[in-house]
Formats: sequence, structure tokens, C-alpha cells
Amino acid sequence: MLVKCEFTSGESVKCKSLQRKSLALDNATQTEPINGMETGSNPEQQPSMAKGAPPEIFLMINSLETGGSERQFAALTQSFDRSSFSLHLGCIMAKGAFLENLGPVAPFRLGGSLYSVQSFRSRIRLARHLRHHDIAIAHSFDFYTNLVLIPVARLAGVPVVMGSQRQIGDLLTPRQSQAQTLVFRWCDKVVCNSQAAADRLREQGVAADKLVVIRNGLPPSAFADTSPALPPVRGLLRVGMIARMNHRVKNHQGFLGAAARVATRFSAVEFVLVGDGPFRTEIEREAQSLGLVHQVRFLGDRRDVPAVLASLDVTVLPSSSESLSNSIIESMAAGVPVVANRVGGNTELISNDRGALVTAGDEAELAAAMELLLLDEGLRKRLGRNARAYAQANFTIEQMRRSHEELYHDLLERKGWRGKARR
Repeated sequence: MLVKCEFTSGESVKCKSLQRKSLALDNATQTEPINGMETGSNPEQQPSMAKGAPPEIFLMINSLETGGSERQFAALTQSFDRSSFSLHLGCIMAKGAFLENLGPVAPFRLGGSLYSVQSFRSRIRLARHLRHHDIAIAHSFDFYTNLVLIPVARLAGVPVVMGSQRQIGDLLTPRQSQAQTLVFRWCDKVVCNSQAAADRLREQGVAADKLVVIRNGLPPSAFADTSPALPPVRGLLRVGMIARMNHRVKNHQGFLGAAARVATRFSAVEFVLVGDGPFRTEIEREAQSLGLVHQVRFLGDRRDVPAVLASLDVTVLPSSSESLSNSIIESMAAGVPVVANRVGGNTELISNDRGALVTAGDEAELAAAMELLLLDEGLRKRLGRNARAYAQANFTIEQMRRSHEELYHDLLERKGWRGKARR
């Protein structure tokens, strides 16, 4: 059996059910486990992976819409050394701007529910897909693909199965959190993009030796000097917030509340909101009700984030939950000082010499930090330089790529993976 159950009696029943589904998948696909090898094979009996063709790896994400995880998925997959790995991509919903330039991305639609008939059929098709391509590593990238890919890959006999945690987890319902914790027990490793995310999983019962932290990375273009997207106006300072308008946790209302306080003291300041989503109309109405209609600019979704950042003097991230914010890292790379809430992985990014952390939910403190930076150009420049240097040293796509590739190779070596012979 591919999955060893050592859980509670209720969970053991689930595992037995999965074993029966595994037999059904074997009969449906009529294929053998990858290279005739089951997990748990003796590594000493397997030839070195270096002697065969590059291992086939499969990465899967929910969708490729505009967002931090989606951006990281696209950047990582485009950066892989194709001489070391043969890459296959999959998703649940084949939509979003980041589909561009990724090549084939196989969709496995769930039909709106994890329990639908279409969902079951898609999992059967996913298992066939993994076996057909002799996938050696299956790596899910977010919550829904954790629930879908991890069990299917285990039952399909994929040697290395990995999950991801790219949020703190406090936005999941208790049942969602329990379900994810259960499937993580079947992983070889769970990649977390912050120590805060890893700590939360450990508190929830995921074994510490399964957790590995690989932080987000940015492409060279994020660090390059670029012309500002918004033309400079003499005497005008700009404060920006870059976040999707699809979840209240982003706290656009808190940003606007603090902006209204700042506006009473600074007439020559413009507040720039970058992002779009279902709450945009509501946020626009909030800006109007606060009397900010002439001081707030909505830019919508932008693909030229470095150019937008080159237009800003300060960025603000008032989210109530973050693992490792791409918006913060992008601002740091552009040399723009950040004011953010003291939550999650924000404390791993920002220190007193790289930005400002404030108490979540305290608009007065947020406004005071914004005012401090607006009043002191020298402070803005010093914090920006320090932030940029820190980002260059710790958050490049090359570092992210290398960490993933080293982890993949290490896990395959541990499993004694036997690659296909080179043709």
C-alpha cells in the first residue's frame, strides 16, 4: 500500500477507502507504478538518477489569475533548468493572465465541487496523466491542488509527492484546515514560503521534518531601474497599495481610513490603488465617502508593477493576514519603503531599518507611520536602500529556483528513483 495510515480510527477508515480507490485507479489505467517501483524501495537497489534521462516533474495550481501565488508559480516554472527536469504543468481552472508564455497547462476541472462526478472523473484522468508521463515528482502549489493532487499522486505511484503552504492558514475554515493537514501527512515535503506558515502547520500537527521553507523570488526585472508609469508632479508625493480587491483581509478600507487622516495634514499627496476584483466598486464608494475622490487614483490590474513602484514614494500593506507578501518584496526590490501590519511573515521581511511595522487594525498608528515617511525624504531613501539590498540578497528567482531544484534532487536520491534510460 502506498499510504501508511497511523492516524485516528476515523482517519484510518478514510485511508482504507483510498486504498480501494487506488485499486480502482489501477484497473482503470491498466498501467504499472512508475518504472515498476513502489515508494519505499531500497535506495541501494536503484541506480543513480544521474545516469538516466531528466526526471519528469508535474506542478499544479488552482488557476493563473492575477495574484501572488500565481505570479510565483509562473516565475518558478519559467526559470527551471530544462536540462535537469522535464516539466509538466496542470491547473484546476485554465484561466488568468499568467497562462501566457507557460506553454501547455493541462486543466483538471472539478465542476465547482470536490465531491462532484466531474471531480471524480478529473482525478481519474489526472492519475492517468501522471502515469502516462512517468511523473517522478508531483508538487501542488495551493490549497485546492493540495487536496486534489496529493492523494491522486500517492495512489498513482508517483515516487515523490509534495504540497505547498503559501498562506498562514487562518483564512481556512476548521474543516478545510483539517482536510489539508490530513493530506499533508501523505507528502514527502511541504514547501512553505515563510517560517510563519511552517510554524502554523507544525502547530496543527504536520511533522516538522516534512516542512521546508523556500521563500518567494523575483526576476531580475524587479530590481532593474525603470521609468515611472505615472509622470512625476513637482511637490506631489504618492502612497500606494498593491493588492487584489477580492478579499476583505486585504483591508483596503483600513488603507483608505488612514489615508483620510493623512490627507488632513498633507494636501499634496496622492493615494494609488493597484489591483482589481469584485470589491472595487465598494472600495471606490468608500473613497468617495471619505472625501478622497480627488486624491485617490485606481489603476486596476497592472503587469508593469516595477514601473508603478517607480512612481511611488511609500507603499502600504494593511492586510490582516500574510504569509510572505509579494507586494512587500516587490516594493523592497524597487527601493520603496513599506508600512505594513505586524502579522505573519511580514516580520520576516521588515525591520526598523527597512520599513515600518504597525499594529493590525490601528488606523491611527498606520497613518502616523505614513506621515513620518512622507515628512522625511532622507528616511525614505535610507529605508529604501536597505530594503533593496536585503531583497537582492534574499529574494531572487534564481535562489528560489535553485532551492526547489536541490530539494527535488535530494528527495529523488532519498527515494532511490530510477530514471528512464537516455535515448
